[in-house]
Amino acid sequence: MTATHTAAGPGELVDTIVVGGGPAGLSAAIYLARYNRQVLVFDTGHGRSTHHQTNHNYLGFPDGIPTVDLRKLGQEQLARYSGAKVVHHLITDAEGDAERGFTVRSQGHAWRARSLVLATGVLDHFPHFPGWESYVGRSMFWCITCDGYENRGRRILVAGHTDAAAGEAMQLHSLTDRVQLLTNSRSDEISDTFRRRLDRAGIPVLHDRIGEAEGHDGQLTAIVTRGGLRLELDALFSIQGATPETTLARRLGVRLADSGYVRVDTEQKTSVEGVYAAGDLTALHSHQVTAAVHEGAQAASAANYFLYPPELKAE
Repeated sequence: MTATHTAAGPGELVDTIVVGGGPAGLSAAIYLARYNRQVLVFDTGHGRSTHHQTNHNYLGFPDGIPTVDLRKLGQEQLARYSGAKVVHHLITDAEGDAERGFTVRSQGHAWRARSLVLATGVLDHFPHFPGWESYVGRSMFWCITCDGYENRGRRILVAGHTDAAAGEAMQLHSLTDRVQLLTNSRSDEISDTFRRRLDRAGIPVLHDRIGEAEGHDGQLTAIVTRGGLRLELDALFSIQGATPETTLARRLGVRLADSGYVRVDTEQKTSVEGVYAAGDLTALHSHQVTAAVHEGAQAASAANYFLYPPELKAE
């Protein structure tokens, strides 16, 4: 007869704690639940998968699927397993090791686990103007892979002051010949090499900052700069970077890559035994739902193997 588990509460030891309730975290939790592990998922309800964008790259959804719906389906799928529980707390601290176990804390509460999966994602640096959040995922994007195709032939404004932004503008130019670049910064760090490339492609570079936006129902129609320019557009691509959410990783002593992201191996193992990382947290590029789901599954499988007693391991 197969043993079943009920998800534990604060202070009780569980098999795995997953920090992050996006595609990577939910994927990891579902796999762990199906390995018959007790798992707690900490979800603050924020992050990229809570924006309004539609994902058109995920296999099996011919018309695309809003990421909020994919997230909801993942939560419903996880809810079928009695050994899994979602906790709506922001985890602010983590400590421990593979021998003693791990402890995470939030607002005076503490939870313990034998292993951890970090799926805390990144913090995007979107342009801030009145009402900016209502446009994210609808007409303000950050990923050409996700949203470039739908913007073919449209008027695109790229926001960014680095060669990365210039490169994105050049890539978007392969989809439309109506591209402009706005530095949206006090500084302009675009190199002479990229400036020449932009000039040859007919992409104007405007060294100014966003003042306010015009639009409705999530659709931008124009950006008004602080210098008084009115730039009509259909889509704004923000290439202003993102910061990986590595606070917990650093508290645990996890090694980071030079890029600032968590360094993992092919099984999503970090440098700390018993700690795994998945999703956008693990790489500067390839921030895709498909990659996040895969990495969550891989991290969960590695964590499950770690949890087996020695006599069950072929080592």
